Amino acid sequence: MTTKVTSEKFDKLGKLLKNMESIIVAYSGGVDSTFLAALAHQKLGGNSMAVIASSPSLPPGELENATNVAETLGLNYRIIQTHEVDEPGYAENGPRRCYFCKHHLYENFRSLADKEGYLHVIDGATIDDKNDFRPGATAARELNIRSPLVETGLTKQEIRSYSKKMGLPTWDKPAQACLSSRVPYGTPVTIETLHQISSAEQFLHKIGIQQLRVRHHGNTARIEISSQDMKRLIRPNLRQQIVDRFKELGYLYISIDLEPYQTGNLNRELRPRTPNNRINS
Repeated sequence: MTTKVTSEKFDKLGKLLKNMESIIVAYSGGVDSTFLAALAHQKLGGNSMAVIASSPSLPPGELENATNVAETLGLNYRIIQTHEVDEPGYAENGPRRCYFCKHHLYENFRSLADKEGYLHVIDGATIDDKNDFRPGATAARELNIRSPLVETGLTKQEIRSYSKKMGLPTWDKPAQACLSSRVPYGTPVTIETLHQISSAEQFLHKIGIQQLRVRHHGNTARIEISSQDMKRLIRPNLRQQIVDRFKELGYLYISIDLEPYQTGNLNRELRPRTPNNRINS
């Protein structure tokens, strides 16, 4: 860590973590969980463990990224295999899919904590998450998972700022989410579908598109990207490469959404329709 960080919220978070005495951090390698795991390690050392859940729903390359960051920061970490895809409520992919996913994950984290003597399990939820539909938060409450970033009132922007000052490599990392978030509610989630989405997104990453989602609509792939990247994707040579690869993966139709990428996009169907019905989270 290159710079000492201090502020009322930051100091409050540090004291909160230290008072927990021993914790398991639900760690994904993203901005929020990396910040939380790094500060927990700073305050508690070996009494803090970052736990990564590996499953088919993890976006491509994220497991390797998470472990690389953990090793770079010297974190005490562990990888566990989870099977949320086998949960009927998850596979059916209703609006509460995230509840069944988080309940499965947090049960695994809680079991590990109880087995190895850690007093608390914490996650990287932030104040910003309250602006979107997050049924996983209910699972967290049911299993007594604490959210220190929420408890101290930290926003995503503040976490990025603190992360940069701390020298964390994830401070400007694009947002990630479970691969199932690419599948519209009501369409069953299968391992095959997740692999298809994963391979499609991995191809786009390889050609230099960083912030993106491939939304899965049966035999149609709807690509969401930033407005800056739209011009790149319609270049004839690159466009044909994308079409060829996506058809190899089983998609018959490939489209680019004319609206720029934003998180929580598929949650729009859960809200009353208005001319500007958009979720900005």
